[in-house]
Amino acid sequence: MNRRILGLALPNIVTNITVPLLGMVDMAIVGHLSGAHVSAIVVGSSIFNLIYWNFGFLRMGTSGLTAQAFGAERWKDSLKILLQACTIALVIALLIISLQWPIAEASKVIFRSDPSNGPGVMDLALTYFFVRVWAAPATLGLYAIKGWFIGMQDSKTPMWIAIALNCVNILASLFFVMVLHWDIFGVALGTVIANYAGLALGIGFLRRKLRRDDHLLSYQLINLTTIKEALHWEEMRRFFKVNGDVFLRTVCLSAVFTFITAASGRISENIRAVDGILMMFFTLFSYIMDGFAYAGESLVGRHIGARQLRHLKLAVRLLIVWGLALTVVFTGIYAAFGEEILHIFTDKEEVIAAAGDYMTWVLVIPVCGFAAFLFDGIFIGATATRTMRNAMFVATAAFFSVYYGLKYFMDAEGDEYLWNNVLWTAFIIFLTLRGLLQALRVRKDIYAQVK
Repeated sequence: MNRRILGLALPNIVTNITVPLLGMVDMAIVGHLSGAHVSAIVVGSSIFNLIYWNFGFLRMGTSGLTAQAFGAERWKDSLKILLQACTIALVIALLIISLQWPIAEASKVIFRSDPSNGPGVMDLALTYFFVRVWAAPATLGLYAIKGWFIGMQDSKTPMWIAIALNCVNILASLFFVMVLHWDIFGVALGTVIANYAGLALGIGFLRRKLRRDDHLLSYQLINLTTIKEALHWEEMRRFFKVNGDVFLRTVCLSAVFTFITAASGRISENIRAVDGILMMFFTLFSYIMDGFAYAGESLVGRHIGARQLRHLKLAVRLLIVWGLALTVVFTGIYAAFGEEILHIFTDKEEVIAAAGDYMTWVLVIPVCGFAAFLFDGIFIGATATRTMRNAMFVATAAFFSVYYGLKYFMDAEGDEYLWNNVLWTAFIIFLTLRGLLQALRVRKDIYAQVK
């Protein structure tokens, strides 16, 4: 079982390490231009997080449903799930593009900062937004394609897509900024080109899979009968039921992360830059841990579909062991090399110095966050999304209650250092509750499905 977990997790880890490079490369490139550029990338990336995270069900729901179809050897159903996810992805992407101006106006309100900093940061952020928004069809289409491959127990294909996408992103962004001097416009354009390159490669891999897989060979993706069946309301109902819960869960998640960016900006633009860089430590850990969570999606869904209780329990136990081991490793790395990692993202000494005051929170993130990531994968694979949704509701309510309660009773608003520590305290409690509440429901919501 360990071999199977690693066979799925390691390609996912490589994939997920490359995913944050879209933001990290942008951050590293503009981090050497000015502090305003750093804040602008933080704001611009947060706008897209607010948008795209809400539609993360296109990957998560697709992988869970597909994994169960794979375990039960329902091959035609797996194709229907792919068609449903891709169709919904295209519709949502077109809506995002058509609503880009209202989204931009709302972003001005959500991410407003200290008026003394002037309009420069938001102007730069919106320049980034209005270019990168055109990548929406590619971004959401890749969510669906990657989720389907993961559900089909293939984590290597998404890995190659992600590697290629990020190589294009790095080269294009560096060329546009360093050679053509297109500033933040060039960074955004590089990201758009990279996403469409990734989509083209994903479609190519998909066509090859459909032509070479013996189980799928008898079904054609362009078969009108299969498409009509997939998009029929009765067929779509389960997809919407599962993904409705995931959508609500992700709305809460994006609300918390969006609020963190907005709240840090209200403290000061320097704190927003600091917190944006410190969150990169969280991002790096989360994407590594999500490699094992994705393995959990594949294996849990497969063993539930095949009705294999013993294998299901073993997979869950071993995933937790791997999560604990990674927690120890990352805590050690962050403790030993935290300052060196800060210098990768910016050479602005005032930002690095300010970040040093909050590095303790970076050490707490792996300890309090690993369970949340792993159980998300386990519950998605089991399509036990109602429990995952409810845990997120409670954790989100706790986040805002702790933040506003501590801020009020500690009179933190006038103290920049205290105010930011209140924000991080609320975030750590949020992470802890997500994992704890799901852990308490494993026996009833996961194992009981196979009995």
